[in-house]
Amino acid sequence: MESALDKQLDESMAQTGVVGVMCVDQKGLCLGVRGNSTPEGAGHVATLANKARELAPYGVEPVVVLESPGCNVLIKQHNGITLAVNKVL
Repeated sequence: MESALDKQLDESMAQTGVVGVMCVDQKGLCLGVRGNSTPEGAGHVATLANKARELAPYGVEPVVVLESPGCNVLIKQHNGITLAVNKVL
């Protein structure tokens, strides 16, 4: 039987334009990955999400968007778990 995390990662990959997803904890441990995302970037994803929280006003959960030609990476942290989504434009 598939775990809840595996199911969520698979559902995220099924969205239009999504080519990779990664889920990490606050310390950068990769909890799951699909598509063109790689576990080697998990620590960087966690660091970006944690720093964005420090910059945001209290109570706001920021979304970090890394833009490049043809692809964006969206990073959001919620309840100690960070999700990074690679999306083609």
